Amino acid sequence: MTRTLGWDVGGAHLKAALAEDDRIIRVWQEKTPLWQGLEPLESGIRTILDAIEPGQVDRHAITMTGELSDIFATRREGVETLARLFAEKLAGDVSLYGGPAGFLSPGNARSHAGEIASANWHASAALAAANIEEAVVIDMGSTTTDILPVAGGMVRSVGTSDNARLASGELVYQGYTRTPLMAVASRAAFAGRVVPVMNEFFATMADVQRIVGILDEADDLYPAADGNEKTVEASRRRLARMIGLDAEDGTDGAWEWLAHGFAEEQLRKVHDAVLLVLSREDISEDAPVVVAGTGRPVLRRLSARLDRGIVDFPDLFDCPAELRDAVCRAAPAAAVAVLAGRSR
Repeated sequence: MTRTLGWDVGGAHLKAALAEDDRIIRVWQEKTPLWQGLEPLESGIRTILDAIEPGQVDRHAITMTGELSDIFATRREGVETLARLFAEKLAGDVSLYGGPAGFLSPGNARSHAGEIASANWHASAALAAANIEEAVVIDMGSTTTDILPVAGGMVRSVGTSDNARLASGELVYQGYTRTPLMAVASRAAFAGRVVPVMNEFFATMADVQRIVGILDEADDLYPAADGNEKTVEASRRRLARMIGLDAEDGTDGAWEWLAHGFAEEQLRKVHDAVLLVLSREDISEDAPVVVAGTGRPVLRRLSARLDRGIVDFPDLFDCPAELRDAVCRAAPAAAVAVLAGRSR
């Protein structure tokens, strides 16, 4: 039995999943605001390692998007710095996921920085492709949504870099909780009028999900935009500011309808990107959507709109029922853990 600890190093969260061969047995998610420096990440690594008994892990497999953080002058510098940090902190067999290039040693970080950078999406799609002949893999995290076609048991993405993936519709900067509302809609319907939305960081999609009643607070680890409490009432206040009002200027129902409007605008953006991806891939109409990430409630609505069946990401491997939600949040970490275990 091989025990592999998969790591997904983001700019906002550090996620890890421990696998025994194809079975996920533990999952972690730590808040690690990398834009504040490396210390939050180092603290997150310590927290996870402290929870594991010595000798319990045979191999570490790492994927990342944290190299995009603005503490690094370039993405290459970010890849090299993060690779060096994990090589220093972890004991034993350590490898970096390089997408189609497979698993690479930390010493390859400089020469393969382009393949290692932001390759976590490929890990999730590759695991799906190993189990399903044809599918659309969609992972909505706190900040972005990945849309990956799988056909013939292979990942059929046209983009590998973030730039190419943005242009192809495979990467959409719309997330379940951290996306500011000014990035979702420029105008919103309220009380029978269409009102411009302020370009201010007053509220996020976490406020929207909370008001419409679908937010699991475990999916929202960061402070609210105003630093105040995370209640429905406080979210209404933040939402009202987006259109120049106070919560007292509308009924609870009016704010709920406004929140639904923002949720619909975000869903349309992701839906349009999926249609763009599907327009160039010959994927049959009965191919399912594999859903992952914190934004699963949104993706289930999208799947219904696409008239496609749903496969939850934890269905791709052995996963205890009590860990299914956690595994969905940490899909790339779980994916590299399982893939690395299979590659030995």
